[in-house]
Amino acid sequence: MTSYRNGVVVRVDSPTELRNPRTLDIDRMSTLDVLRAINVEDHVVPDAVAAVLPDVARAADLAVLALRAGGRVHYVGAGTSGRLATLDAAELPPTFNTPPDWFLAHHAGGQEALVRALENVEDDDLGGAAQIRTHVTAGDLVLGVTASGRTPFVVGALREARAMGARTVLVSNNPVAPAPCEVDVLIALDTGPEAIAGSTRMKAGSSQKLVLTSFSTAVMVRLGRTYSNLMVSMRATNAKLRGRTVRILREATGLAEQECTDALAGSGGDLKVALVHLLSGVPFARAAEALVGSDGHVRQALVSLDDR
Repeated sequence: MTSYRNGVVVRVDSPTELRNPRTLDIDRMSTLDVLRAINVEDHVVPDAVAAVLPDVARAADLAVLALRAGGRVHYVGAGTSGRLATLDAAELPPTFNTPPDWFLAHHAGGQEALVRALENVEDDDLGGAAQIRTHVTAGDLVLGVTASGRTPFVVGALREARAMGARTVLVSNNPVAPAPCEVDVLIALDTGPEAIAGSTRMKAGSSQKLVLTSFSTAVMVRLGRTYSNLMVSMRATNAKLRGRTVRILREATGLAEQECTDALAGSGGDLKVALVHLLSGVPFARAAEALVGSDGHVRQALVSLDDR
């Protein structure tokens, strides 16, 4: 570590910081060839994600356990990683009608840093720890996201979370380095050098987006927020989504639009209640009771009604 002027210089040893031998002449290429070169690099991402799916599954199972026990899932990140984590957390309530505090995102620099890069906020390990002390309790799951695998804000948060008794996960694009702190699950993505050296909003960011989306969706499926591959827990907050709820009912039941519309009206707009009512034939109140008894799992509610 060295310093110049009033700042500290840290040399990050990560594949994402290396020069990519396949794009050394990218500044001499035509626009189309630049895009082709980037696209070739992007093809690395799905395979890198596939290689870590067992680790993602372990993290998802920990999240399911935490949420079932009344805990929460916390995302922690800085820069691109933090913005992607914030986006994933924000999309879960409208998509799966989750309680607003099930998934919380803590971004270095706060709301302002989501739209404008702020100086030195990612280096604030004490700030990361303070976020955890303020918002996390034992039994929660804290998932940190960092391309370099060593962002101080994220590492400080994970250390504090572990000390408080929370379970911890680190998503990193630095597979050549060990985790900078002890975690329950390490998800080490090997996306290699970026097309533009160090520009981790590219392959690293794309892989993180896939991991986060897959992780949170798997958690929602395990918690019964879907029926088959349908979003039966979605919140219909506008005309388009109200139309989607009718289509979901038609897809799930094979019934006509009017019958599905009537069922939604009879259930007070509750898609799951309407679905269980249509599939089982029981009254709306009985369908609602079955869903309560199954923690909102449509399939389990239907099984319980069949058993009775």
